[in-house]
Amino acid sequence: MKTIDELLSEGVAGKRVFVRADLNVPLDGTTITDDGRIRAVVPTVKALSDAGARVIVASHLGRPKGAPDPAFSLAPAAARLGELLGTEVAFAEDTVGESATSTVAGLTDGQVAVIENLRFNAGETSKDDTERAAFADRLAGLADVYVGDGFGAVHRKHASVFDLPKRLPHYAGYLIATEVGVLKKLTEDVQRPYVVALGGAKVSDKLAVIDQLLGKADRLLIGGGMAYTFLKAKGYEVGISLLQEDQIPAVTEYMERAEKSGVELVLPVDVLVSSEFPDLKTKAPANPTTVAADAIPADQEGLDIGPETRKLYASKLADAATVFWNGPMGVFEHPDYAEGTKAVAQALVDAPGFTVVGGGDSAAAVRTLGFDEKAFGHISTGGGASLEYLEGKTLPGLAALED
Repeated sequence: MKTIDELLSEGVAGKRVFVRADLNVPLDGTTITDDGRIRAVVPTVKALSDAGARVIVASHLGRPKGAPDPAFSLAPAAARLGELLGTEVAFAEDTVGESATSTVAGLTDGQVAVIENLRFNAGETSKDDTERAAFADRLAGLADVYVGDGFGAVHRKHASVFDLPKRLPHYAGYLIATEVGVLKKLTEDVQRPYVVALGGAKVSDKLAVIDQLLGKADRLLIGGGMAYTFLKAKGYEVGISLLQEDQIPAVTEYMERAEKSGVELVLPVDVLVSSEFPDLKTKAPANPTTVAADAIPADQEGLDIGPETRKLYASKLADAATVFWNGPMGVFEHPDYAEGTKAVAQALVDAPGFTVVGGGDSAAAVRTLGFDEKAFGHISTGGGASLEYLEGKTLPGLAALED
């Protein structure tokens, strides 16, 4: 795929450049609680602006139902982008309507505008090719050139990600180029030992990537809610912990495959349990109990890996030359259940090799728990996109940029 450096070498002064970013940040009302994705696109936007382009930044935020919804407005993200750029950023109150058209027409060389949430238009996410194409045609009318830099959305076959690049000269921004380079390090000529730590709530979300990694990784460390399906498959009582009973046959097969192929699949040896899920708003003390992984009481729920598991997982990461981590080890949003996730993050910091935090909740946890982002080899902006790439899937947004 052609990169933004090639575009800059061709000259962009006076050109309208459409940057498909990922400004899908968490909001508490209108307050951004994690601006990592906005900061990630700044290098691309700044380079284009400094070169005299008229930059149109577009993104989705949340899951509005194809119509305007003030709760999902990109206005706070536009304001934060302006702060990070150190310049005023114009904001269009629609996607392809009168406000977008006039805002873009009013840009001068080097100025930046953000248009409203793309998902306020049903054509963005439509499964109907014709409806999606019609929206892409209108977006294309706003610009002369397309730069894809929203890595967190490249696994979606959406109008601004898949259809629009086909209508304009297209290039990959700095973020996408970096993300793809990192993922190649995890799939091609991998430095070993290669250790993968997987957490999160649902094992079904990770089965496809586990299937691929059983042929590539040296060790798989399993935590989070998904661990309890593995423990149940071993015949353990898991109480009222998260459990996907329908996935037990697949999990059992993967454990057998791991043993036959020499992949070390490591499960928790102890867990923190409670009869109640913690209050994540008040952060009231939860007073959990630590029990062995094979001794979870029938009326208790596992909510984090225990102290012995933290030590075990840290030891399995200590000599890693390559690490990929996706998914927290427990309910890290509550201080009583954050230590497992914190221990894995610290083990990545201490590991001698190349460490990748795979976006989503893992990236949020790193920031929430106060780690220096520079202590990791790479923090991805796209958890779902990273996983699908590792699964070997073709990502529509990358395929469109490669055409």
